[in-house]
Amino acid sequence: MDRDAIPEFFVYGVPARRLAVGFVHVETVRQRESIHRGQVAAHRHPQMAQITFWTSGAGVYAIEDETWTFSAPTVSFVPAGIVHGFTIEPGTDAIVVSVAEDALAAISGQSLLALDQPAFVSGHGEPVLWDKLEQAVRTIQSEYRDALPGMETVLPPMIAVALSGIARLASERQAITLPAPVALAGRLRRLVDRHFRDDWPVERYVAELGSTRHLVDRAAREVLGVGVRQAVGERRLVEAKRLLLFTVRAVEDIAYDCGFNDPAYFSRFFRQATGLSPAAWRREHLTLPTRD
Repeated sequence: MDRDAIPEFFVYGVPARRLAVGFVHVETVRQRESIHRGQVAAHRHPQMAQITFWTSGAGVYAIEDETWTFSAPTVSFVPAGIVHGFTIEPGTDAIVVSVAEDALAAISGQSLLALDQPAFVSGHGEPVLWDKLEQAVRTIQSEYRDALPGMETVLPPMIAVALSGIARLASERQAITLPAPVALAGRLRRLVDRHFRDDWPVERYVAELGSTRHLVDRAAREVLGVGVRQAVGERRLVEAKRLLLFTVRAVEDIAYDCGFNDPAYFSRFFRQATGLSPAAWRREHLTLPTRD
C-alpha cells in the first residue's frame, strides 16, 4: 500500500485540518450519503480516532490490509493514521464518534481497550454486551446533539465507557495484522503519551520499542507525518493547550507539568508554535467551543 497516496480527511470528504483541543464530533454515516453514496474509499484521519457502531444494514469493511463482510450490529475502533474504508448496502447506517488524539490520550487510563490498535467486532456475541454498547454510543450521540453546558466535560468519560464496551466483546473480535511500520508508529504514539513529560531523548524511545532509530523515525514520518522529536513536541504542545483551556493553573505550573524545566523556554516554544504567548492564547481561546 502506498500510504502517500491515501487521502487524509477531517471527516470524510473534508480536507484534514488542525483540530481544536478536546475535539469530539458525532454524526451518522447517512449524513454523508450524498458524498460517499455507499462507497467510502480508503482514507485516514491524521489527528483523530473513530468509533463506528453499525446500527442497521450490511456491507464490507476494510482496515489496512484486512477486509470483512459484516451486518449490524458491528463496531470498529480505528486509531489516528490507520487506513480504513467501507462499502455498504442501501439503508445501512452507523453512528460515528470521532475524537481527537489529545482527548483520547486523556481517557486512556479509563478505557479497557488498547488504544494503539484497531478493533473490529462483528457477529452475534453476548446480547447484553451489545445492548450496553449501543446504549453507550447512543448516549454519546444524544449528548453531542443536545450540546448542553458542560458537554466537553461529560463526553470523554462516556467515550471511555464505549471503548470499554468494545473491549468486553473481545471474544468476538477479528484479529487484525497491521503492517510493521503502522504497528510500530502506534506503539510509539502511546509511548509518547505516557512519557512526553519525562524529557526522554529519541534513543530512549527507540530502546523501549526494541527497534532502530531509522525504523522508528521512518514509521513516525510515514504514519504520524512527523519525526520522533517533533511528535514529542507536538504532544507537549497539545497538553499545554489542554491545561490552558480547561484549568486555571498558572502558566509556570503548566510548563513544569508538560515537561519543561524552564518556564521562559516553554513560553518561547509555545509562541514559536502558535504565534502567541501561553497567556494570550488562553485569553483568545477561552470562549471558543471545541465542537465543530
